[in-house]
Amino acid sequence: MQTHIVPVGFDYDRLIAPLVRDQFDVDRVVLLEGAVGSEANVEYSRNLSKKLETDFRNLLGAETERFVIEDVYDYDEAFEQAYDLINDELDRGNEVWVNVAAMPRTVSFAFATAAHSLMVEREEDRQQIHTYYTAPERYLETELATELRKQRDLLTDLLESGVEDDRVTERLDAATDLLAEFDERGTTIGAKEIDGSHIVELPVALFSNVKPFEEVILFKLGEAGEFGSVSELAESLARELNEEYTDSFRSKVIYNVDRLGPGGKGYIEQEEVGKSYRTRLSRIGELWVRAHSGEE
Repeated sequence: MQTHIVPVGFDYDRLIAPLVRDQFDVDRVVLLEGAVGSEANVEYSRNLSKKLETDFRNLLGAETERFVIEDVYDYDEAFEQAYDLINDELDRGNEVWVNVAAMPRTVSFAFATAAHSLMVEREEDRQQIHTYYTAPERYLETELATELRKQRDLLTDLLESGVEDDRVTERLDAATDLLAEFDERGTTIGAKEIDGSHIVELPVALFSNVKPFEEVILFKLGEAGEFGSVSELAESLARELNEEYTDSFRSKVIYNVDRLGPGGKGYIEQEEVGKSYRTRLSRIGELWVRAHSGEE
């Protein structure tokens, strides 16, 4: 059974046309909706999602489900949702195809990276996971701009011919201003601030297989946030596991923290403070804990 996970942005053809034209067997489709930009943009995207839901059923006979992404700019949340969605489909024995042609880059990148991470973690299912992209045949923005220039010229001719109508003047001014912005800036304007920054970091998270004791360490760091030293981490783990805190146990923790650190799997980062190393999860480690928290 083939499941296609499709983030919906402002495109229609790229999300369904290649599957129809290439005669894909599509059994199930998960349409991802998210609020992007203005109220008009949100409404437009939702209408596309409804149309896609209907057409996937009618044209491909696929079972469809619409899934809401609350914040399309929250990469970590999108990654966790992607990981859970893909993992669940694999657990059902389904082949998973992830379309990354639409939706904001944060969502598309999060879903692609989650798919690649699961390829590493679930080697036996590697052939069951696919990501794909479709290029558009035409870009409507430039065609719309060309038509708007023609309308601007027509409105200018009307005014020069003696037509006196405030609506014509207003439309001409609006078209002229919009075209000037388009010519100067392209199809978007400005850089949006998200959580106090204008940059959303997109970490590359290709997960490695994690051993049971390494899992315990990662979950403990996820719960506590940070330890002032590896010894503090070892003492806390010993109490939690009802283990005696010995040199041998401490050495075991140090060894596994090293394996999880920058020189190993990259899930833990350490900062040298005096003779100790402040120990915390790296960004990728945080993503691993979020993605696996339901399995603890």
